[in-house]
Amino acid sequence: MEILKEILANGSGLNPSIQIVFFMTFLMFLPTVVIMMTSFVRIIITFSFIKSALGAQQSIPNQILVGLALCMTIFIMSPVISDINKNCIKPYMNEEINEEEAYMQLTKPISAFLLKNTRDEDLNLFITHSSIEDENIPKEDLPLTVIVPAFAISELKTAFQIGFIIYVPFLVIDLVVSSALMSMGMFMLPPAMISLPFKLLLFVMVDGWNLLVKSLIESFV
Repeated sequence: MEILKEILANGSGLNPSIQIVFFMTFLMFLPTVVIMMTSFVRIIITFSFIKSALGAQQSIPNQILVGLALCMTIFIMSPVISDINKNCIKPYMNEEINEEEAYMQLTKPISAFLLKNTRDEDLNLFITHSSIEDENIPKEDLPLTVIVPAFAISELKTAFQIGFIIYVPFLVIDLVVSSALMSMGMFMLPPAMISLPFKLLLFVMVDGWNLLVKSLIESFV
């Protein structure tokens, strides 16, 4: 984002070829930036946990989970996108604000979303090891170079906590099935083959996808 700010501020004085190089370089990193600054990380990791817990790695294509994660990300991030469009893109296109003001209006809603979902201990970790001299600086004034990695590790921790909760009921089913097979002397029969239908039945009975998606959406509210 700091690079984007410099390009916006000084782009008019650069050679057109250099501007194209900067723009193409920014586009190359854009997917990674979007992924790390949205709800996509938590959602896709949670989906991978549910897929592994069910034992249905081959039954649920990754493309479907990624597509669903992208749709949910757009839905969750829609207020932020609307704010950016209203206060940054439209005024800048209408030449109501300059490049620096456009950058400020661009980063403001993004920073607010990231800080809302970032743990204080993760934020303090990067503040302590950054070049920021004033450690008492307000959160809203922190650069994105500090906020984004703090948000990323917070999302990873949250996703792993959700994954643990998801795994527990399915682990109980695996244990029960394994114990039952061992007591009947069926050592050669794979427990996963028997437990899969029961796990699918449990997931369907509790309306698992609705419950999981609802929980993920509400975790960002």
